[in-house]
Amino acid sequence: MLRAWQIVNTPALGSGLFDAYFPEMPQQTTLFSVPMPDGFHYQPDLISPEDEASLAAWIATLPLKPFEFHGYLGNRRIASFGLRYDYAKAQVKPAPDIPPILLLLRDKIARFAGHKPEDFVQAMATEYAPGAGIGWHRDKPQFGDTVGLSLLAEARFRLRRKDGQRWLRLSKDIQPRSVYLLSGDVRQNWEHSIPPQEQLRYSITFRTRAGAK
Repeated sequence: MLRAWQIVNTPALGSGLFDAYFPEMPQQTTLFSVPMPDGFHYQPDLISPEDEASLAAWIATLPLKPFEFHGYLGNRRIASFGLRYDYAKAQVKPAPDIPPILLLLRDKIARFAGHKPEDFVQAMATEYAPGAGIGWHRDKPQFGDTVGLSLLAEARFRLRRKDGQRWLRLSKDIQPRSVYLLSGDVRQNWEHSIPPQEQLRYSITFRTRAGAK
């Protein structure tokens, strides 16, 4: 469900494809309806329930590690492929090859996003255990377009952009098996986050390198 934008009048603060594999606090706001930001695209049911189950079972077998940011361990766990971002050195570094199960998925992702499959040089599997979320951020500038596939549970995908002393905000409910694309304006100028939720959720994220067309 598409949510209305909010101008917040407060200061801004810092059969399966894969069978071979296994609130922010309330604030006074002015509400009005507007389109999603340029570069945001969403498609429900990119994959079947059977493929979702296969991908979730595969992620459950991975040696996931807590997300680490300058010594801080997040409450979500990840596994990166193709490339990974080293926060300590602020560099993109090689990661294990993208596995065949994700190469199959990448073909679908590429058709949705209007890229060649090989443009997506990074893939990341993420586990959001109950109570886990991800704070406000933009993806690192070394990466270009971002595509996310949601598995098992619905998530509230939130967007915000600084506008003087206030935030412009929007949220969209991302359904299981659906996919979203962040490109152009929404990728470069908007932050996004997902609040903690009650159910186990997995996501698979694909990224291009900056400048890929």
